[in-house]
Amino acid sequence: MKWISKKNRKPVLLIVILVLLIAGFLDIKYEGLFYQLLPHSVQAFLGDII
Repeated sequence: MKWISKKNRKPVLLIVILVLLIAGFLDIKYEGLFYQLLPHSVQAFLGDII
């Protein structure tokens, strides 16, 4: 991360975290790869929420 100047580091980190959160939510919603790797009890819990 040396190529990112200090003043631009926080917005870039915020965008990366936001993209990961959205990707995780979409993975759960559409039952993607990481959702399928979860135990069945966790899948049932998440299925009840969403």
